[in-house]
Amino acid sequence: MTERVAFDLAAYEKRVKSGGCFVCGFLRGDPGLEHELLFEDDAHVAFLSRYPTLLGYALVVPRRHVTDVVRDLTTEEYLALQAVVHKVARAINEVVPTERTYILSLGSMQGNPHVHWHVAPLPPGVPYARQQYHALMAENGVLAPTPAEISRLGAAIRSAIS
Repeated sequence: MTERVAFDLAAYEKRVKSGGCFVCGFLRGDPGLEHELLFEDDAHVAFLSRYPTLLGYALVVPRRHVTDVVRDLTTEEYLALQAVVHKVARAINEVVPTERTYILSLGSMQGNPHVHWHVAPLPPGVPYARQQYHALMAENGVLAPTPAEISRLGAAIRSAIS
């Protein structure tokens, strides 16, 4: 499950620029927007990325559709979201061998505007030149785990969160 396969970035960009909010679609249960759920509470959800570049790559989101992490969240909401990010990251680190955990907010008002935090566990031994942004870029390929592998990984992370 650690071998990368090519990723069609042009098709992905077209889809996210022309489609609706993938997070809101996932939360509504829209077909084709399913993700492996890791954690949920009244205000937040965490799930495995559908296009992981690293094993255990997850996203943590507020349930409420917000597009700006600074202007749209109160300090209390931001800190609560960060507590979930930390909880999920710690659980991932218990399950997946991790040298360093990358945590960052990405997205764009042009596509994927819903605030979402990426939690990306870098495995031990990755050469420096393939770490940091290189490790996160889908242009360098994505992992292609089977549905059974995704389910097992999700179950292990959920168990570590509990």
